[in-house]
Amino acid sequence: MTSTDPGFESRTGHDAERARLARAGEGWVLEGMLTLRSLSALMPDLDRVGGGQVQLDLSGLDKLDTAGAYALHQLQERLAREGGALRIEGLSADHAALLERVAQSIPEPPEEVPAQRSLTDLLEALGRTVASAGVFLAEICAMLGLFIARLVWLIRHPSEFRATALVHHCDQVGWKAVPIVALMAFLIGVVLAFQGAVQLRQFGAEIFVVDLIAISILRELGILLTAIIVAGRTASSFTAAIGSMKMREEVDAMRTLAIDPAVVLFVPRILALLITLPILGMLANAMGLFGGAMMSWIELGISPNMFMARLLEDTSVNHVIVGFVKAPVFALIIGVIGCHAGMQVGGNAESLGRQTSSAVVRSIFAVIVADAMFSVFFAMMNI
Repeated sequence: MTSTDPGFESRTGHDAERARLARAGEGWVLEGMLTLRSLSALMPDLDRVGGGQVQLDLSGLDKLDTAGAYALHQLQERLAREGGALRIEGLSADHAALLERVAQSIPEPPEEVPAQRSLTDLLEALGRTVASAGVFLAEICAMLGLFIARLVWLIRHPSEFRATALVHHCDQVGWKAVPIVALMAFLIGVVLAFQGAVQLRQFGAEIFVVDLIAISILRELGILLTAIIVAGRTASSFTAAIGSMKMREEVDAMRTLAIDPAVVLFVPRILALLITLPILGMLANAMGLFGGAMMSWIELGISPNMFMARLLEDTSVNHVIVGFVKAPVFALIIGVIGCHAGMQVGGNAESLGRQTSSAVVRSIFAVIVADAMFSVFFAMMNI
């Protein structure tokens, strides 16, 4: 390679700017040019400097820029944090002034002052939370009213009803949820039978495990856990689908084309939930009883025939009715909250993710609260 090669001069100039750090007695000596070009090669040597009071001789330093001055300042700070100190000697006046300017230009981190919250602030926060909850409930009621109004309008105008969309959403909400619902209910029945057997065996009342399984599954756990699973997978899908359309301004395009988004987006989804959730609840009840019967047979020796006879003899039909009365209410809660969250999505992906997770949390919480209210109501009515 000749000197006319353009890469020759650049490498020669780069090699010329070097800095060397060496041990000299009890201290260190830094020579050469401490610049941005030489700093990367020198940093491993600077990281090894330490151990209490360190003396650094810079009398042989020919050139210093802001990057080198910042590296020296960082070395001082590190040694100070370790309980030591850096004493610089032989530094020229210009280099000392540059080092001082760099140290002064580094911003100090703001002091974190703990917020002092008074009783008034706490009451204000509580009031804002209650007010926002009230606004949310009002919006949910408005969404429910909109669904009922559009459903009545579709009953009066059946030609406008979109049966294909309803079948599609029934497949998405119901049929594709069958495996997870069936497995969940079967395992819940197994767990109830096993735990009930362990406790009732102490009193010689193993046969009552049938009553425990039947009442728990038919009255509470079957439909409640099914609704929670459906809320987790369906409320999020409703919010994501409607929210994506809102982000892409497809909902606004529907309104421009005189297409009611409530008729196209809300009614088929919520109606699909109203149809499929009771069916999923029935499947969960059957699989829960089947799992309980299998575990009772294995653990307690209660044959399937004896289990069925005890189930039909001592289990009131009221337990089945109580469970199925909850299903339409849970379906309305999940569908309305999921569609409402989808319409609250803004124009960015962060809003979509936030509303999707919020829809799941709110729908599950609302389902559990509604189940508790049902339990209190039926207990007061002696049902």
